[in-house]
Amino acid sequence: MKEEFSPWRKRTHEIIFEADTKLGKVFDVSLLFLIIFSVILVMLESVSSINNVYGYWFKMTEWVITILFTIEYILRIVCVQRPTKYIFSFFGIIDLVSILPTYIEMILGVSSYLAVIRAMRLLRVFRIFKLAKFLKESNSLITAIKASRAKITVFIFFIMMLVIVIGSIMYLIEGGPDSDFTSIPRSIYWAIVTLTTVGYGDIAPSTGLGQFLAAIVMLMGYGVIAVPTGIVSSEITASNKGSTVKEITTQSCISCLSEGHDNDAEFCKYCGGKL
Repeated sequence: MKEEFSPWRKRTHEIIFEADTKLGKVFDVSLLFLIIFSVILVMLESVSSINNVYGYWFKMTEWVITILFTIEYILRIVCVQRPTKYIFSFFGIIDLVSILPTYIEMILGVSSYLAVIRAMRLLRVFRIFKLAKFLKESNSLITAIKASRAKITVFIFFIMMLVIVIGSIMYLIEGGPDSDFTSIPRSIYWAIVTLTTVGYGDIAPSTGLGQFLAAIVMLMGYGVIAVPTGIVSSEITASNKGSTVKEITTQSCISCLSEGHDNDAEFCKYCGGKL
């Protein structure tokens, strides 16, 4: 038998996990701005000239933000029927990782653990992943990418074969003791950099034939960029054509935390729990 939730826990779940109510929207917008502000704070803190002047205020502000995120994390655990479902979910782990560094810094202090602390403090940037909660339209993109996996895998495999062939040919043309193309792996590295239009310039052909091949690879690079985009775009178009428009709410199941329910749904379509 499922645990009967008290009204305040149901209300808290509605505010934190959903956005159908005024308070829910206010909470989501406030959390959105707090996440962006905290990420900007981490970036500014990494600038020595700014941190030397405002370091104290950065630290105090970070503690306030960490406490607020900690309260949010605890409330999310309290207001669901299966806390472990949230704790070990993607966003649950991200929420935990985003608040741990500040507490670890307080426990370890400085001294010999300074290098570890600096590394852990960088984990606060993971708060930016919490922004994905607000990108509802990302679901269509994720669906399209999943549908394109097989085609993209074949395409990447083809590109791997192509750069091996191009790299081997370039080594045959340019290879030599005084050349930058000292081995086939190094030539393959050049082929990858050139085909992807990155062009570091650390390795370049010097012969006419080598430069001619390089020019062909550069032109091929534009096509290489366009293919994955076309694959994903076609899947998005096919998905939009085959789907019917339904009004979807932001209701989240209090039991399994699933979202994407129809506007008139009374029960979760994933676990059967009452919404």
